[in-house]
Amino acid sequence: MLHAWNSYVKYAWGMDELQPQSKNGVNSFGGLGATLVDSLDTLYIMGLRDEFQKAREVVGGLLSAYDMSGDKVFLEKAKDIADRLLPAWDTTSGIPYNSINLAHGRAHNFGWTNGDSILADSGTEQLEFIALSQRTGDPKYQLKAENVIRQLQKIYPSDGLLPIYINPQSGQASYSTITFGAMGDSFYEYLLKVWIQGNKTESVKHYRQMWETSMEGLISLTRQTTPSNYTYICEKSGGSLSHKMDELACFAPGMLALGASGYGPEKAKQIMNLAEELARTCYNFYQTTPTKLAGENYYFHAEQDMNVGTSWNILRPETVESLMYLWRLTGNKTYQDWGWDIFEAFEKNSRIASGYVGLRDVNSGEKDDKMQTFFLAETLKYLYLLFSPPSVVSFDEWVFNTEAHPLRIVPTHGSNGQSIETAKPVVRPFGRKQGKQG
Repeated sequence: MLHAWNSYVKYAWGMDELQPQSKNGVNSFGGLGATLVDSLDTLYIMGLRDEFQKAREVVGGLLSAYDMSGDKVFLEKAKDIADRLLPAWDTTSGIPYNSINLAHGRAHNFGWTNGDSILADSGTEQLEFIALSQRTGDPKYQLKAENVIRQLQKIYPSDGLLPIYINPQSGQASYSTITFGAMGDSFYEYLLKVWIQGNKTESVKHYRQMWETSMEGLISLTRQTTPSNYTYICEKSGGSLSHKMDELACFAPGMLALGASGYGPEKAKQIMNLAEELARTCYNFYQTTPTKLAGENYYFHAEQDMNVGTSWNILRPETVESLMYLWRLTGNKTYQDWGWDIFEAFEKNSRIASGYVGLRDVNSGEKDDKMQTFFLAETLKYLYLLFSPPSVVSFDEWVFNTEAHPLRIVPTHGSNGQSIETAKPVVRPFGRKQGKQG
């Protein structure tokens, strides 16, 4: 983390992303200082307080940084950003547009979606907006985000699998792919996590019910390879299945493991077994290439197990995320071993003198020239937590959003379960290393 962070500080300070090979910065997110914002809570969790303070002086913005440090600048910045985002929800159905100009408040959808909103983009604000309402005492953020789920509930299919394109005016799904990979993934994750964030109370029960329905749909999309019996999740278009799985869908084993305990004993065991089987597949996405780093997606053909489709690796976190969940929830150290293998492959193939880069091709090992913000925010954080005691950012007290930023679970009071209250941050000392830094 220090190598990645110090390289960013040296060559791209204040800019969105570092280009390690070119040794300069690039503003691929409009100049918001994305790596700075994304790295804040990782720095905090790892006890890197000097680095955290340096970042804080430049930017605020994450509820996680507020929850951990208690520094109000982060809450103020989070509220400012949310207020600028709110016009995106001004549609007939309340399903948001997926792009907005933060300076002018003009919202729209991308041309390539034919004006539709994307499922994952529309169903992945709930944790943050509910948290912001809890911490500010203003219900408007929560109401906007929760209305989206109520709208989707009206069109929810019996198998719980929604197409990735939704019309923001009619609120109806458009004919499009069903996937647990790109553009679908985190919607399903948030159904489970809002239930956890809401203390699993009656007021958030519909999230859990929708999630369980969707998991039956997920099971219906699973198949096994020959000869090695790798379990994978297909994509679906209309009535036909595509035997393709994104590395992005490798968040699913962790999600399944996290949700298993909410079932009865027999079903919980089935769900956990599925999580473990899918994790084995995702680990082997890495192991079956010459570099031991996974491609972006995989295809499955009879008698061939798995073949790399799109062959780049951009330092994605999903597999190590699932390994962290499975290690914590099963105690099986095999998941730490697998995570270490992946870490060593990153060290061997992606680390250069001025940061970390992805690979253009996991077969040849050809490098690209970008250190993605999520490498610091997610991949390194999940690897660190994989080798930390489970009490560090405990699942009992925190829920991770889809970008690996932990949000504190606020205890609820009263019969409605989901009371809006101003949450007090847990002000904790820096990380486990504080004593050593003395």
